[in-house]
Amino acid sequence: MTQDSANTTHFGFETVPEGEKAGRVQGVFNSVASNYDIMNDVMSMGIHRIWKNAMMDWLAPRSGQKLLDVAGGTGDVSFKFLKRAGSGHATVLDLTEPMLIEGRKRAEAESMQDNLEWVVGDAMALPFEDNSFDVYTISFGIRNVTRPQEALNEAYRVLRPGGRLMVLEFSQLPNAAMQKAYDLYSFNVIPKMGKMIANDSESYQYLVESIRNFPDQETFLEMLRVAGFANAKYRNMTMGIAALHSGWKI
Repeated sequence: MTQDSANTTHFGFETVPEGEKAGRVQGVFNSVASNYDIMNDVMSMGIHRIWKNAMMDWLAPRSGQKLLDVAGGTGDVSFKFLKRAGSGHATVLDLTEPMLIEGRKRAEAESMQDNLEWVVGDAMALPFEDNSFDVYTISFGIRNVTRPQEALNEAYRVLRPGGRLMVLEFSQLPNAAMQKAYDLYSFNVIPKMGKMIANDSESYQYLVESIRNFPDQETFLEMLRVAGFANAKYRNMTMGIAALHSGWKI
């Protein structure tokens, strides 16, 4: 029996063979690609833009740096990085080609085309040489990876010595009452909004469930350390609705 057929993982609240998860995640993002940016605004009430700006503030991109933006989808983080850096290069990698196609349609992609590359690929098996990038980012994507620890290991491999990892992801609120209120909103409102805007409630039901299955801030911080990252830290965004984790390849 192969590892993928023997081992299981979460797809939302459903337990599935590991070998099935990537295909099912692709199905979700194929379905929502054309409405993804709109739904990000809905799911976060627009606050994801503030969180991404906070990521850039902490990262402080420098001229000439090379970014790998994994699960980069429509290129939002890469565009912000290139604008902050002034000059440099960004590679947007995503498992789902329709997401990359939507990104290429954006006005920013046209104006930055000489500094952008779009690659279909898997976060657990990056198609790049060791020590290739100065910065690795993944935003709202690592919870969709079948084995997140392997993705972090790959991030460490492709970063150059002195390179920086930054992970922005939905997380856990430290207060139980606040978490309960947030869950009520997430489970009752977001799938209905997905139905209204994208005609797809099931994909957004999965996305909400995947947030609840993701490790809390301290657990995920330890995963960065296991991958080899030094000076690993995190900052809560909006009381812990999301968290921004940072680590360095020394």
